Amino acid sequence: MYPLEIVAPMSQELNNAGFKSLTSSEEVTEILSAKEGTTFVVVNSVCGCAARYARPGAIAGIAGEKLPDNLYTVFAGVDKEATETAREFMMPYPPSSPSMALFKDGKLVHFIERHHIERANADMISDHLKMVFDRFC
Repeated sequence: MYPLEIVAPMSQELNNAGFKSLTSSEEVTEILSAKEGTTFVVVNSVCGCAARYARPGAIAGIAGEKLPDNLYTVFAGVDKEATETAREFMMPYPPSSPSMALFKDGKLVHFIERHHIERANADMISDHLKMVFDRFC
């Protein structure tokens, strides 16, 4: 677990953009069990690729015309139970931080793993998300 004073600015970056932090297993289960609408979840992380690519890419990605109905985030290494529960919904993909998942009508329809984030930049991630949102939202 990371000290809250270190991760607070990293959480706030997504919260300030409109993402709601999920901090308990129960919250995650309630949100991701919904059978209607679209939900975008960012698994946040303290790593450099989260700071340089994932968070800026996700924030820019939600500036498109079509958007998910719901924006959420869990923080790996901080909200352990919430992150573990979210990852259960993201199966069959292995745990990955940072990562991004889009759910539609209760089903995982798109997933971006860490290795995709590391090989991209924020603009590429943003453009990719806009295409995904155009297709599914």
